[in-house]
Amino acid sequence: MAKEHPRAGPRPRTRHPDPHPESHPGHPRGVGAGDRPEPPGSAPLRPHRRFWDLPGPRARPATPPLRREEPLRTPGPLPDWRWDSGDTAGGWGQRGPPARAAPPQPGRPRGTGVGTASGTPKASGVSPTKGTASGVSPKKGATTGPPKASGVSPTKATARGPPKGSETPPWKGTTAGPPRPSGVPPPKGTTAAPSRSSTTTGPPKGSTAPPVRDSATPPSPGASRRGDPVGTAPAPTGTKVAVRRRKVVRKKVVKKKVLRKKPEAPAAPQEPPCPPLGLESLRVLDEQLRASSHKRHGLGAHRGRLNIQSGLYDGDFYDGGWCAGREDTEQWLEVDARRLTRFTGVVTQGLNSIWTYDWVTSYKVQVSNDSHAWLPSRNGTEEAVFPANKDPETPVLNLLPSPLVGRFLRINPQSWFPNGTVCLRAEVLGCPVPDPSDAPAWHPPAPPESQLDFRHHNYKEMRKLMKRVSEECPDITRVYSIGQSSRGLRLYVMEISDNPGQHEVGEPEFRYVAGMHGNEVLGRELLLNLMEFLCREFRRGDPRVVQLVTGTRIHLLPSMNPDGYETAYKLGSELAGWAMGRWTYEGIDLNHNFADLNTALWDAEDNDLVPHEFPNHYIPIPEYYTFANATVAPETRAVIAWMQRYPFVLSANLHGGELVVTYPFDMSRTYWKAQELTPTPDDGVFRWLATVYATANLAMASGERRRCHYDDFTRYGNIINGANWHTVAGSMNDFSYLHTNCFEITVELSCDKFPHASELPEEWENNRESLLLFMEQVHRGIKGVVRDSDTEQGIPNAIISVDGINHDVRTASDGDYWRLLNPGEYEVTARAEGYEAATQPCRVYFENVPTPCSFRLARARGRHRPGKTRPGPDPALRLQRLRLRRLRAHGRGQ
Repeated sequence: MAKEHPRAGPRPRTRHPDPHPESHPGHPRGVGAGDRPEPPGSAPLRPHRRFWDLPGPRARPATPPLRREEPLRTPGPLPDWRWDSGDTAGGWGQRGPPARAAPPQPGRPRGTGVGTASGTPKASGVSPTKGTASGVSPKKGATTGPPKASGVSPTKATARGPPKGSETPPWKGTTAGPPRPSGVPPPKGTTAAPSRSSTTTGPPKGSTAPPVRDSATPPSPGASRRGDPVGTAPAPTGTKVAVRRRKVVRKKVVKKKVLRKKPEAPAAPQEPPCPPLGLESLRVLDEQLRASSHKRHGLGAHRGRLNIQSGLYDGDFYDGGWCAGREDTEQWLEVDARRLTRFTGVVTQGLNSIWTYDWVTSYKVQVSNDSHAWLPSRNGTEEAVFPANKDPETPVLNLLPSPLVGRFLRINPQSWFPNGTVCLRAEVLGCPVPDPSDAPAWHPPAPPESQLDFRHHNYKEMRKLMKRVSEECPDITRVYSIGQSSRGLRLYVMEISDNPGQHEVGEPEFRYVAGMHGNEVLGRELLLNLMEFLCREFRRGDPRVVQLVTGTRIHLLPSMNPDGYETAYKLGSELAGWAMGRWTYEGIDLNHNFADLNTALWDAEDNDLVPHEFPNHYIPIPEYYTFANATVAPETRAVIAWMQRYPFVLSANLHGGELVVTYPFDMSRTYWKAQELTPTPDDGVFRWLATVYATANLAMASGERRRCHYDDFTRYGNIINGANWHTVAGSMNDFSYLHTNCFEITVELSCDKFPHASELPEEWENNRESLLLFMEQVHRGIKGVVRDSDTEQGIPNAIISVDGINHDVRTASDGDYWRLLNPGEYEVTARAEGYEAATQPCRVYFENVPTPCSFRLARARGRHRPGKTRPGPDPALRLQRLRLRRLRAHGRGQ
């Protein structure tokens, strides 16, 4: 709708610029470009042509027009247009050569060409000619002036248009009907004159002509306001006609404030009607997979599993998918469910490779009971062809039009990437059905009822579960937050102890961290189940759990990367893929985001500066890591501050995608090597800790287990040095070992990063004993308190050194410490700034009970005594505190 002028009502339609605007009388500068109104019913004018330049004869008025002295108009307001009955019939009050009627434009609706009540004709597309007041052109030979058959005076006909019953002939090819009564809208595409009782002024709705007003009569004050009528139909020259004005009633429109509902939290993703058979989780064995052909053994049917990863080398014996030996539509990959199954869907991926690009773009599905007679999946009466992948890694789910029941299922590729070959990875969705040949299996014994919540929990559901556990066991639990993620989700921790919220002297602190990679979700669910289990068993009085809770302060962080988890959770178990949700919202891999302390330590060791000039523990954060522009995720800052707040002794970082336990160092010492054995000074202790978890894990210890992807960890006892697997710079394991007292390992829990909810009970049974046994290892080694010999107060930050191990630990704020050691006899030394050092032997036994080994240090005298050492100031500790303050300051500024 055109924008209204504040005084003149609707603004006229913009026309082509006139090259001679001064040629128009009645305006100091003529009608400028874009301001010239259109004559009623005329066709659009071509640019650079004036009215009188058009060819054709001009009709002269029958009588001399009555002229009126027009007032001098000043620039600014729009010119006043009027309908002058004494000038050229049907012409404008502002004088100028008359316009010639143009033929109707094709495609435009033809109107009646009848004038309006105010004298402004509607945009009918018909130009008025001389001698007519209605805007209808007379036939050839007709005289000018008002029609004789109308019976109406020229004045009325000019002001009101032709009355009802007028026999004025329409223009050729048009259909002009009589005016409709007031209140009845004209037909679409026509413009009829309003009724005689109408007093509406101004151009009608949809008119492109400017409003008309008597140039000699000044407008009323109310007519200049926006939205008011500009004027009424002027009387013809020389006559006085009573003007009836319509009373304008202003209505106050009150806009109601619409309260927008807060967007609801996304609902939990709907799981497919049937769970996966288990190609990805290895529940489907290799001998259950067959194929029509394969390129080589490394690309056989046993490799056609969803999310399986390939080796680093082209032509690896264990490659990243199944590839057919021939490129035709007769190739297939077959899955044997080993019982009658109701198949509901198929998930596919392309080949995982860094060297080639291969994937299937469409396929068919058939089922069979005997692997000989095959029934295709149909979409109505035609065999269904399912769209497959557009890239190698994104999983694509296709649900069958109707479920198919059988034992065998085949995937039959029909088309593939033009520059590649027939390669795919797959997962099949299906539910077992009663087998007539196995009646006892129809009603299997019900599994033991469990009180644990085996399902995937999003952020809100995780908070509810933690709150519920805290309410069930308020005496031994506490929920607190250590910070926020990039999107503002809090990092919640559940503390389980007999005195939650309080550090007890001599009681070690333990932590589990899960969800560092958001799409590796099994660790998250295991820790939530562990909270429920410890609460329930403590209330039941289980001796093992009671001893663990009363003698250890346990901290459980189920989700270190909640943003990444929410991304993977929305996609669901089978469609999250291998990497979706791995990184934070800012695109940071948290396992590479901690400060690299290894390089500084190894450079100092190469220059023989450790431990006299460079510490072998509590290594300060590098200065570059504290800069404002350093790429440090808020989740990483929160965990570093958490490490400083609590004196953790032992920790495990739970991951997924493999079945192995790794231990530090994670970064290879030779920087250009991707794999290199890089042990720590406490390599024996780390190997013991990793072995404890791996041997107690049912899935790792199973003799029937197969390799997840391409590495066979069973020959190493399912444990491996992290750098000897693949180098990782800036890992949390290395940072925790070099920056704090905490010994930390990484546990890869399952081949499937995002197992289906139906597999969670089995995964809990596989890891329950491992989780408990590993927590009990925090009591292995020696522990004690370093006190002032005069005041008996604990000495914080005293250094505990073990002879033969180039790695020290420090005491906590109360002077207590814990040092993990394997069984044996050790010479242990305690020293602190301003105190004399003390050394004593300590023996560690095979029982999982810590050996007490406490010290009482005497203050150093003003004079140096022979045979006694007095430690000087500790610049490394002060530098470490300074860098931590800078890191926290920049974190608050973000």
